[in-house]
Amino acid sequence: MNETTLQYKTLMLLLVLVTIAFIWIMLPFYGAVFWAVILGIIFAPLQRRLLAKFGWKRNTASLCTLLICLVIAILPVIIISALMVQEGAALYKGVESGQYDVAKYLAEFKVLLPSPVQHLMDRMGMGDFEGLRDKVAKGALQGSQYLATQAFSFGQGTFDFVVSFFIMLYLLFFFLRDGQELVRKIRVAFPLAEPQKRRLQLKFNRVVRATVKGNVVVAITQGALGGLIFWILDIPSALLWAVLMAFLSLLPAVGAGIVWAPVAAYFLLSGMIWQGVVLGLFGVFVIGLVDNVLRPILVGKDTRMPDYLILMSTLGGMAVFGLNGFVIGPMIAALFMSTWGLFTSAKKPPRLPG
Repeated sequence: MNETTLQYKTLMLLLVLVTIAFIWIMLPFYGAVFWAVILGIIFAPLQRRLLAKFGWKRNTASLCTLLICLVIAILPVIIISALMVQEGAALYKGVESGQYDVAKYLAEFKVLLPSPVQHLMDRMGMGDFEGLRDKVAKGALQGSQYLATQAFSFGQGTFDFVVSFFIMLYLLFFFLRDGQELVRKIRVAFPLAEPQKRRLQLKFNRVVRATVKGNVVVAITQGALGGLIFWILDIPSALLWAVLMAFLSLLPAVGAGIVWAPVAAYFLLSGMIWQGVVLGLFGVFVIGLVDNVLRPILVGKDTRMPDYLILMSTLGGMAVFGLNGFVIGPMIAALFMSTWGLFTSAKKPPRLPG
């Protein structure tokens, strides 16, 4: 072993150890770092436009981009999370006090079903609704608090949230200002051919923008429309149901229909015909069409993955990373497919002439 090889291996070992140590000390704030990177990628086009408008003054353009991001992307999530906790607590009190008797509603719904269906529910142990009220009350409160406090995995405590929030804003400013230079350095250090690096970078940017800008905007739109019709029909805790519909809209083959469809069926079976018809028609022709109209525009065909892969990667990502996983999961799946695509294309035998 010559001296050059020894020096290279020593340098690589040092690089691996230092990188592992760096990741280790960043883990407590991985949510803040992650969302700073994601928002930096999403708002990079706006940053470039403002940069040209302000005469290439990077600090001014980055600060303006950060303020716009704060107003249209970050503050609404914080406000909605706070309102959702309040609504969840109000629903908990209403169920606990008997104002909303879930067991009674379900029992009334069961009576409206055909006799064979009722007998089947009894045989399966689904006909006894005793004790259901307390479970629903606790589930509503715990679920709303979990969604609100874990929205960015910033931590359970107020102090942790504040620290992570300002770390995210601080990092986002520098990612916006120096993002292109950081990307250039990463590309130089990555030991791949230039076309492969370019392809991976484009795929990464497209997947992030498609997942957040596309899927999240579609989910928010469906949730907002569902919450609006619930509010118009005077259904309790409309905001809480809106957030649940938005969350379920992120999952293929599930969607917001799992929330509004049973409510519409309950209205129809219980004699509230116009409410059931309005909710059903609105769900099918307004909420349902949002996915077919908006998603192709925002996501595009080149970043679409099979629905089964999106579903599994989203659920798996959320199981490992919490709510951050709805972005991390599909992103890893898309990069997995792209990387294997690079590998298989590199392994293809050359074409024979003629």
